[in-house]
Amino acid sequence: MSITITPAANERMRHFLAGTPTAAGVRFGVKRTGCSGFAYVVDLAEVVGKDDQLVEVDGLPLIVDGKSLAMVEGTVIDFQRQGLNASFVFHNPNATGECGCGESFTVS
Repeated sequence: MSITITPAANERMRHFLAGTPTAAGVRFGVKRTGCSGFAYVVDLAEVVGKDDQLVEVDGLPLIVDGKSLAMVEGTVIDFQRQGLNASFVFHNPNATGECGCGESFTVS
């Protein structure tokens, strides 16, 4: 599995993990939603499930469920601040389209 986490995203994820020492890692995947079909999910994972892939990316435990793996392979996860707003930003080579608001994406 090839997922890249920028230093800014790594720092933000480590901040979340530090607040929940019992977490197994950061869960990254997709869920069905939005006008384009899929949205990214970044959350803390309490456990690693049997269908999950656990990889270490720059020392950060990243957990991806088996259903999301093909859709997020090769993604670069960044964290950006713009004024008062801050969010994760995803550069996914598998995305073939995005909705106008940028909240959801499609894959072929």
